Amino acid sequence: MRTLILLRHSESEWNMKNLFTGWIDVDLTARGEEQALSCGKALGAAGLAPARVHTSVLTRAVRTGTLAMEAAGRPWVSTARHWRLNERHYGALQGREKSAVLGEFGEERFRLWRRSYDAAPPPVAENSPGDVSNDPRYAGLPRDLLPRTESLADVTARLLPYWHDAIVPDLHLGHTVLVVAHSNSLRALVAHLDRLTREELLSLNIPTGMPLRYDLGDDLVPLVRGGCYLDPDAAAAAADQGSGRLRTRR
Repeated sequence: MRTLILLRHSESEWNMKNLFTGWIDVDLTARGEEQALSCGKALGAAGLAPARVHTSVLTRAVRTGTLAMEAAGRPWVSTARHWRLNERHYGALQGREKSAVLGEFGEERFRLWRRSYDAAPPPVAENSPGDVSNDPRYAGLPRDLLPRTESLADVTARLLPYWHDAIVPDLHLGHTVLVVAHSNSLRALVAHLDRLTREELLSLNIPTGMPLRYDLGDDLVPLVRGGCYLDPDAAAAAADQGSGRLRTRR
């Protein structure tokens, strides 16, 4: 059996403001820091001892992983960071308040951009605040790999090579692996693990700061489809709150 733990970063400054974040780099809130520490304590209480950590290169995921491993008493564990685990690039929507986008474009277009598999928002303009071409994190990366917008299909296509080349080898070595990433990069990974249909994927909502455990067979097929949150009741409540948030704020 191989154990994989998926963790969406804890609350960020733009989560709190209900803004589209994507590849914009923002930090955790004070509540987010507390959530990350609680995640680490929960890992320890569950007897889970990650021997390898993978995060995106965005600060909110990096700091969530660091704080969680400190609280778990394992700050020394080797960590790999890669842009392929980044959040979905939301193009020209990045930095905009979600309810304002909903009001401008209507619910059908809004839901298409947020939850569909193939649709991408309008691309970010060159040299605008959402253009990461000159970000040192991506120095040396070919320009054609830097997105200006992404669909979930695009996220899946750029994430899966990292899954196969970096995370899978750690799992086959018998390590318990923690992946700290984002809503859509983790949705893409869960869809791959659980072989979700597009209809199932539409309703998948991964809450912030809630460790999701997958026990995998030798073939890396989940022993329990959907895995198991360490605190299933709190995760279900948080997922429901997240999916209904925009409706309550309209």
